[in-house]
Amino acid sequence: MKPVWIVDDDRSIRWVFEKALGREGIAFSSFASASEALDALASGAPQVLVSDIRMPGPSGIELLQTVKEKHPAVPVIVMTAYSDLDSAVAAFQGGAYEYLPKPFDVDQAVGLIRRALEESLREQAVREAPAEAPEILGQAPAMQEVFRAIGRLSQSSATVLITGESGTGKELAARALHRHSARAAKPFIAINSAAMPKDLLESELFGHERGAFTGALALRRGRFEQAEGGTLFLDEIGDMPSELQTRLLRVLSDGTFYRVGGHQPLRANVRVIAATHQDLERRVREGSFREDLYHRLNVIRVRLPSLRERREDIPLLARHFLARSAKELAIEPKGVSDEALAHIASLEFPGNVRQLESLCHWLTVMAPGQVIGLQDLPAEVRATATAAPTDWVAALEREAELRLARGESGILAELTRQFERSVIIKALAKSGGRRIEAANLLGMGRNTITRKIQELGIQDDRDE
Repeated sequence: MKPVWIVDDDRSIRWVFEKALGREGIAFSSFASASEALDALASGAPQVLVSDIRMPGPSGIELLQTVKEKHPAVPVIVMTAYSDLDSAVAAFQGGAYEYLPKPFDVDQAVGLIRRALEESLREQAVREAPAEAPEILGQAPAMQEVFRAIGRLSQSSATVLITGESGTGKELAARALHRHSARAAKPFIAINSAAMPKDLLESELFGHERGAFTGALALRRGRFEQAEGGTLFLDEIGDMPSELQTRLLRVLSDGTFYRVGGHQPLRANVRVIAATHQDLERRVREGSFREDLYHRLNVIRVRLPSLRERREDIPLLARHFLARSAKELAIEPKGVSDEALAHIASLEFPGNVRQLESLCHWLTVMAPGQVIGLQDLPAEVRATATAAPTDWVAALEREAELRLARGESGILAELTRQFERSVIIKALAKSGGRRIEAANLLGMGRNTITRKIQELGIQDDRDE
């Protein structure tokens, strides 16, 4: 870690910071003027800069501007004895991390420097991470199954049916299947079967001849022809009209099709990957989806898990989406506090990964600070943070998530101890302090409950 720079023409201020930072084991360098700091900047940047505003020579605002031009990720804390609106506005407009009016409490100032250091190190880790993230992120066991399936299918051109709830990333999985196949050099063409009327969908898929219908002024190649040699991704296949299901079955059966209004059969060398969030088996039973087409599509099935089934991936995905949103907006990526991250990981996310991505984009735009806290979450999301859990299991899960997010160890033993203590206290209260009766209620022996009372430090002065 690089040192903290203290820039102030007042020797006593520099001395106070030097002593305080030294006690905390934080490396530092002191400068009596902005000029000295600017000269040192040629050899490298600090981890955090703390600078007075009014000094002989260049001002702290000028130093702030130079540092932000050359090293925009360095947090800069500005301080001044002249606490006026113009100084504060100028500091924040120049990109200051925080504004510290004099006189200040030394402990609070060191705490502020520590927060700035933590943020600086987090941002440094983001900058040093690989520029290209994997096409699909996930470390949960359920996602490892998806990765294995994609790996096994890399040498195959078999038809694949991808299932999963809306927002789970079915198109991403389809693109990964294409990218890792022998057809990767050829086109990947996607079409959403639910996004357009039946007549337009037919022309989109199979193309049309000139004059095939009113407005068909020229021959048009459809998606099957556009995907020649590559992959055609049919999203929301469960919504495909029955007439088009018949035409699609023909292509999958013998590899030929006709343009709308055409009479010449065309060959299709295309791998079809279909996707749906619907229960196709149920739609087959209801008669709204052809059974023979279902069996043609369901050669190999890949199921994408909901976000609720892979909660351990939520922190990874959240940081990825925050970094991507920041890149799109050309701003520094925001960090997220452990408390906020644990709460986000506890949400149900009916919209799955897509909903999480939208939340992260909202936070990138709307969260005021550089580190997102629980108070920065949208009101409808934050409201559940203080709401009572629906049952004790939910409360236990939330507590475990918070402790894991804080990096605590020995969680199982501590939570087990608290659980046993609470249950035994309640059982003793129910039995009026009679241990034998409490033990019977809990399904344990008298000796066991006596030992637990002693181990857990439970106050029990009643007679048996």
